[in-house]
Amino acid sequence: MSLDLAILAVAFAPFFAAALAPLVHRATAPAAGLVLALVPATIFVYLLGLIGVVADGEPVRIAFAWIPSLGLDLSFFIDGLALTFALTISGVGTFILIYAGSYLKGHPHLGRFLAYLLAFMGAMLGLVLADNMLALFGFWELTSITSFLLISFDHRRQAARRAAIQALVITNLGGLALLLGAIATQRLLGHWDLSAIRAAGGTLGESSVYLLVLWLFLAAAFSKSAQFPLHFWLPNAMEAPTPVSAFLHSATMVQAGVYLLARMTPILGETPAWTGILCTVGGVTLLWGAFAALRQTDIKLMLAQTTIASLGLLVFLIGIGSETALIAMVVYFIAHAAYKAALFMIAGIIDHETGTRDLTALGGLRDKLPLTFIATILAAISMIGLPPTLGYFSKEEMYLALFGGQWQGILGLAVLILGNALLAAAALIIAIRPFMGRLGVTPKTPHEAPLAMVVGPLALGVGAVLFGFFTPWFDEMVLSPTSSAIAGMAIAAHLHTGIDPLNPILWLSLLTWALGGLAYWKWDQLRTGLRRAAAAPGLSFDHGFDVFMFGLIRMAGALTRLWHHGRLELYMLVIFVLLALALILPVLGLSGLPAWPELPALHFHEAVVVVLALAGLVSVLFARTRLFAILALGAQGLAVALIFMLFGAPDLSFTQLMVEILSVVILALVMTRLNLDVRDSRSLEEAIRDGAVALLCGVGFVMVLLVVLGQPFNGRLSEFFTRYSTEIAHGRNIVNVILVDFRGLDTLGEMSVIMVAGIAILALLRSQVRKPLDPTPVRRRSPRKSAAKSVAGDVAPKAKAAPKARAGAQTPRRRTRKAGPETGGAGA
Repeated sequence: MSLDLAILAVAFAPFFAAALAPLVHRATAPAAGLVLALVPATIFVYLLGLIGVVADGEPVRIAFAWIPSLGLDLSFFIDGLALTFALTISGVGTFILIYAGSYLKGHPHLGRFLAYLLAFMGAMLGLVLADNMLALFGFWELTSITSFLLISFDHRRQAARRAAIQALVITNLGGLALLLGAIATQRLLGHWDLSAIRAAGGTLGESSVYLLVLWLFLAAAFSKSAQFPLHFWLPNAMEAPTPVSAFLHSATMVQAGVYLLARMTPILGETPAWTGILCTVGGVTLLWGAFAALRQTDIKLMLAQTTIASLGLLVFLIGIGSETALIAMVVYFIAHAAYKAALFMIAGIIDHETGTRDLTALGGLRDKLPLTFIATILAAISMIGLPPTLGYFSKEEMYLALFGGQWQGILGLAVLILGNALLAAAALIIAIRPFMGRLGVTPKTPHEAPLAMVVGPLALGVGAVLFGFFTPWFDEMVLSPTSSAIAGMAIAAHLHTGIDPLNPILWLSLLTWALGGLAYWKWDQLRTGLRRAAAAPGLSFDHGFDVFMFGLIRMAGALTRLWHHGRLELYMLVIFVLLALALILPVLGLSGLPAWPELPALHFHEAVVVVLALAGLVSVLFARTRLFAILALGAQGLAVALIFMLFGAPDLSFTQLMVEILSVVILALVMTRLNLDVRDSRSLEEAIRDGAVALLCGVGFVMVLLVVLGQPFNGRLSEFFTRYSTEIAHGRNIVNVILVDFRGLDTLGEMSVIMVAGIAILALLRSQVRKPLDPTPVRRRSPRKSAAKSVAGDVAPKAKAAPKARAGAQTPRRRTRKAGPETGGAGA
């Protein structure tokens, strides 16, 4: 297989696997997750083989013709950054699919769930591999759609539906910002492909619209990566099944914003605005999420809040932008993906095997779940940042990036130490509280989970530890090409190994661990205080979203009632008023009143046709009956067809004649169901209003035609149709050839609209029930007596019918609805 096809298969293989997932589930129900996991595993192995090529400074780029007329290619680009993200997505995704197959074993919709997961994986892979910005936007939006399907998988619960809608709305708003930013970047730098922009050395830092473009991309990234104040959708996404949470929080969806910021660093970075905004937002998000995590007792919610904090940390490091900060960002991204996926899967195991995720109800599980306990310890020490895990190296690098700077660096260092300490406390809580102490009383008797659920956390935990023993290879093959791709220049990464007591960075790590241990020790008191602060009266961000959506729905309802009132007359009036404005205002604004042409001398037969057209028009306006109006309209159309024929357009004349005949026949047939002898009544005010609008539209069309006729004639289009109508379409009737061949799809659409309208009219006419004529004369009653009799008949209809029934009279039965819970009883 060629390289182009192989990369294309990597991008789209998950989508094909998603289409086959339900069939695979039916065929191999017990092992469906394991079978489908072969797809991301194969992708991971293939991408692993590209590490050497990319590390040598030879990024892979392929392109396929997409829309050549617009210069758009479906292009994919694999450098260090794209390869690191793609390996993380496919590697973690392999374990997630194996875990999901066991976690939801026996679920009737497991096949559908696995299909959603694979599509979600494919969207994220396409996002990080796409080089064309429009393709990146397409995959970006696809991650929002697939995440919506995954979060709302248990759609019977209102909380799941609300969380899915919330995530979709917020991330889609960011997607619109991304589209606008991509279009603006292309217009300013002249390329759709990000690799072409970087190769040309294009940056937007000196552009006058830099801040606008910057905020567009930041809005997209912040909404996707749950940055403050757009962070609130992420904890609510916990309504999704645990495999979704494990995948979404570690390697997909929320990391898309981080990837976008990293990818745009060479184009938008190295400016005070970039550094100031990213460091401020990232630092606030880090502390917000870290404190919010210690307020929770649900393991999944605690992990969700730590994800917000970790995303803020990644954004903070990208904002700093130094070589050391970017190296720390890459290491932390990989470490976070490994331990966060493992901890979420562990939270699912605990819930699956005990029936609860409440930390206050759990304890003593280390003997009941020994493998899960080992996996938890391995993931927790990486989250805490203990050596020799990747988490330790990332923490050392980020402290080194800010050590010894000015007051801004000291402030940033304090934020990092406090945030890492709180995250370490959360890791200690999750690793110790459920497993140590006495065995808690849980809804289910705890026991070890199946191997398919434990293998993922164990493998990811072991991997986070083993990477610390292969730092030279990790520096050369992963860190250097990835950080170089982010910075846009060559960076030689070297992780600092060994423990030197004289190294001040080590003492900062010790301070972090000490603060984390203190927060763990005082967790109960700290949690109580944080909950009291969160319970203070005020508008939360989550509640603010509900208020926004409620106001949006109310506004939509008000606009609907205002514009969609059901009065066809007003609809037509608004349409024609806007049409008149669209015709007249541009002409007046651009060229003023057009010059009136000299009228040619008309021959007698030409004057007769013009008079016939005017007579038909006047007859339509003053017709007394509908039938006469239809015939007058046909006469006016016939005069137009004759004008076409007299002035050298017989084909168009013939087409116009056929249309007029069919219009008259169809209108007459339709009107046979109506009263053709009645004239539509219209008040004087309405007649003046409608006449004025009609005159304005007529004046507008005349002005536009005069402007067009005042321009030099360009016969290229006429020559084209005259020449190729016979050569290509084999037709001599040019008008028909244009309608059938050159505008075939347009004509098909018009025919479809007419057919649908005709069917609708026919259905409406048939729905009218014609009442049979009653020859019995109707006596006139006074309204009061008639109303009294009607009320009496409704209240007691059976009182009068009963004597007739006893006398043997044949009276029709009245059908009555039985009383029941839906009808509300007899009173309904």
